[in-house]
Amino acid sequence: MPGKIAEAPQHPETKTSAPMSALQSSPALAVTPALVADQVYEALRTAILTGELAGGSPLRVRDVAAMVGTSVMPVREAIRKLEETGLATRVAAHRGAIVRQFTVEELIHIYEVRATLEIEAARRGAAKVTDADLTRMEAACARMQKAVAERRVWDALDDDEDLLRTLYSAGGNPVLMDVIESLWLQCRPYKVIGATEAIDHDDASLWTPQPAILDAARARDVKAATKLTKQSLASARRRLEKRLVSH
Repeated sequence: MPGKIAEAPQHPETKTSAPMSALQSSPALAVTPALVADQVYEALRTAILTGELAGGSPLRVRDVAAMVGTSVMPVREAIRKLEETGLATRVAAHRGAIVRQFTVEELIHIYEVRATLEIEAARRGAAKVTDADLTRMEAACARMQKAVAERRVWDALDDDEDLLRTLYSAGGNPVLMDVIESLWLQCRPYKVIGATEAIDHDDASLWTPQPAILDAARARDVKAATKLTKQSLASARRRLEKRLVSH
């Protein structure tokens, strides 16, 4: 768990960073000056995604607060945010939260449904995409590539989803898009794990399908767009399965 966060006198909700305790060996867990809740959230999120906080570990508010050296209020907010982003699960009322378990079985179930829906959404969208849609997709692709170069994992994933959202929405079925968006939210923790590993190892293969899908959309090539979508999802699933099994 993170170490103490020293208080800054100028604002009751502003802190400065201090050495981490149990996880201090990881430089990625250094806490920078920001709102306390954001600091605690970032430290916990990093610990979860790197495996330093194992799935099923309890996130007791008072224990975390004691370890990071702050009050319980920002810790509650940080844990609530972890639940919203799918990294923590509420055990039961008044019993706190635990670190989410990431399993190959859940991953397979999510990606099976994603593949079924997104291949169909790509087929519909590639047939109806407009010039304005293509402009938005190009901008999203450029932002994604910039985020990858700057190692901003969450921004890169947001931009990837923006590109695909534009393509899929062009198909004209908002219900289909809503279901896909809900799957993205459920899948985001897995995607963060895969994207973080790809960026850390300078593996560009995770970011090559998007420009190819954009090219297929420009050509209104329905067959290519659906094939690339299928391949991209299958590749992401294989990457994550390997990562989960090895850990």
